[in-house]
Amino acid sequence: MAYIIYCDESADTGIKYRDFFGGCIINSADQYEIIQALQAKKDELNFFAEIKWTKVTENYLDKYCEIIDTFFEYIKSGKIKVRIMFRRTDDSIELPYPNSVDDKYFKLYYQFIKHAFGLMRIPDECTPTNIIINLDTLPDKKGKRNEFKEYIHKLPDTNDFANSDITIRSRDIIEIDSKDHILLQCTDIVLGAMNFKLNGFDRLKPPGAYRRGKRTIAKDKLYKHINKKICEIHPNFNIGISTGERGIENPHWNSPYEHWLFKPYEHSQD
Repeated sequence: MAYIIYCDESADTGIKYRDFFGGCIINSADQYEIIQALQAKKDELNFFAEIKWTKVTENYLDKYCEIIDTFFEYIKSGKIKVRIMFRRTDDSIELPYPNSVDDKYFKLYYQFIKHAFGLMRIPDECTPTNIIINLDTLPDKKGKRNEFKEYIHKLPDTNDFANSDITIRSRDIIEIDSKDHILLQCTDIVLGAMNFKLNGFDRLKPPGAYRRGKRTIAKDKLYKHINKKICEIHPNFNIGISTGERGIENPHWNSPYEHWLFKPYEHSQD
């Protein structure tokens, strides 16, 4: 059996929250159906270019809501499982990670892939499992990117995965361009909406203005639409904390949608 992960990142700075990472995981057997449905909806809406949070405007709001509806239909069914990770800006971090890599970005990305998708808790009926990881193009030099990928490749050999039966082949850790991947684009929209709300961008007004700008209002409406969809899965969902079990068995693997407010085992507040 094979599962495919699509990963994105956004906003390494923020007034209240920063270092946002997002991703979704699907069964490879469902890949064609999901991508075809999302791409068909995108074509129907006459979205010919990449869709992403930064492009949301008043004129396109209804179209963004429609494609999010299709995305969340698959989330509610469990065929897409979404994970969002972020941390508080005032938390300093000490992260366990191979000593040869000291970049915070890769340290956090490593933790996100390792823990957020419940890979250590894949049930026996889904194993042996091959994990394919699609990463939005990494913003660093080739040497450091390849080093990071090698550590991801070796994850199944670590003690934390001693009881799991998964493989991550080097050739299955792939950098992709979000322009060509609708699942990554939809993930970007949800990820951007969370950063928008958690950092209070929904309340911003242009300098000297008494009202919010049209783009801010449109993004706020799209965030509220997304939040409504999340609450259909998890009633009274709190976007600013880690998602609890909510009555779901093996939630990190089975839950359709989760947030993770990242705190390393050893952390302090500046």
